[in-house]
Amino acid sequence: MSPTSPMSPMGESSESRKSADAVGVRRPDAPLVRRLTAGLLAGGEPVATTAPFTGDTLAVLPQSTAADVEAAFAAAREAQRRWAALPARRRAEPFLRLHDLMLSRREEILDLLQWENGKARHHAMEELMEAASSTLYAARQAPKVLRPQRRQGAFPLLTQAVETPHPKGVVGIITPWNYPLALTMDVIPALLAGNAVVHKPDNQTALSSLWPRALLLELGLPADLWQVVLGRSKVVGDPIMEHADFIGFTGSTAVGRTIAEQAGRRLIGASLELGGKNPLLVLADADLDHTVEAAARACFASSGQLCVSVERIYVHSSLYDQFVTRFGARVRAMKLGAGLDFTADMGSLTSQGQLDRISTQVEQARAAGATVVAGGRPRPDIGPYFYEPTVLTGVTPEVPLRKEETFGPVVSVYSFETEEEAVRAANDSVYGLNASVFSRDVRRARRVAARIESGTVNINEGYASAYASQGAPMGGMKDSGLGRRHGRAGLLKYTEPQNVSSQHLLGFDPPARMSRGDYAKLLATSLRTLKALRIR
Repeated sequence: MSPTSPMSPMGESSESRKSADAVGVRRPDAPLVRRLTAGLLAGGEPVATTAPFTGDTLAVLPQSTAADVEAAFAAAREAQRRWAALPARRRAEPFLRLHDLMLSRREEILDLLQWENGKARHHAMEELMEAASSTLYAARQAPKVLRPQRRQGAFPLLTQAVETPHPKGVVGIITPWNYPLALTMDVIPALLAGNAVVHKPDNQTALSSLWPRALLLELGLPADLWQVVLGRSKVVGDPIMEHADFIGFTGSTAVGRTIAEQAGRRLIGASLELGGKNPLLVLADADLDHTVEAAARACFASSGQLCVSVERIYVHSSLYDQFVTRFGARVRAMKLGAGLDFTADMGSLTSQGQLDRISTQVEQARAAGATVVAGGRPRPDIGPYFYEPTVLTGVTPEVPLRKEETFGPVVSVYSFETEEEAVRAANDSVYGLNASVFSRDVRRARRVAARIESGTVNINEGYASAYASQGAPMGGMKDSGLGRRHGRAGLLKYTEPQNVSSQHLLGFDPPARMSRGDYAKLLATSLRTLKALRIR
């Protein structure tokens, strides 16, 4: 069992005062840490990570140096040549088996995700489902998406154009701490496309990122294809930027801008999923029961440490009072917990820095006149980084919480009168990652959704419908980034398309004994005919 506590204020119980270890929470053992970190290039001083549930030391991890990064790229380039020569169907084989292996060993990764990140177990399970689903989709689609495709040539029959996607080479991928397993799976389409990868996961959640690599090595993936370097961004991040043929990054907009500048100087591509201040719109005809329940999950999954989680809710004035009352009650009833079971509704924040930043934003809003409907305080009685799921109203425009990304369990609620006003409020942000529209009329909701400046928009769901739709692209507009994951785009971004066209029978010069003027007339007549026949 684990210590759990309802969010509403009450005296600290003896149960909630117990440490996570005292109630039987299993920590990663030394053999598991050694297995996951085996073979990593590590010339630097090891660092210790902290368990969010307890504040205790979690693991001691090897660290890489700039020289280690150079060695990783050299080994990866050698392995990539052999890997790219294999047919895409052969490359897909270990990844098809990985899907089943991840699910069969789910208890191990669920424990790791909770220990390193602090999220509730059902949120860890949601992350595992995303990782397994995205792997299966990419492995099944890669042989079809990556094969050469016939394209329209200059002249029907006379010109044969073939587009072939070639791998970039060695891809650098940098993943964050908040969804370490799901976001590590960006490595999979890069490998399927015929690349090798040098991967830098965040130290805090490195074991969760290393876990799928260890499984793939068991399944026969050549070890040099997926190189992992651990270390501070300045130590290993800059050398990755110097050597990579393409960069994939998920993280803050500020760091994303720096990466984009560095990639631009080298004329390499970059895929960047960055910050968000995601809105949820409750139209006048919304089903309030469903909306309240869905909004609670949309705002507080993984303690709000989710790039697509909802941080702003706009409710039609006719429903506003009812929504605030019912949503506040639902959130106050949520259980916080620090244990490896499914009893908690929400887990911990991941670090002291997260706790400090969120506490500061809430206190600034409160000082400026905001009303705390639910939550609004740390819960050290459960664990060192716990913070209650928090609902605010009356947040004024000048406070940081109004416009800046919070990235924690805090949401502010506002009212609107017209759809035009709601859309304008939703778009009043530098970000455009995810949004939601709730209405009984799906056609109406789709019309509203089409006007929202966001890479994904969910209808009658907070984030999962769009994020889990593997065949559709996922990514941001405006300051929320560049590029897409999932779908064909998630595979093809790791390739360079090559056009090889051959000309047959007649070329682009006039036939013998035909003047250039007569040939020009013939070409113009041919183009008109092709248009009329709908061939071009």
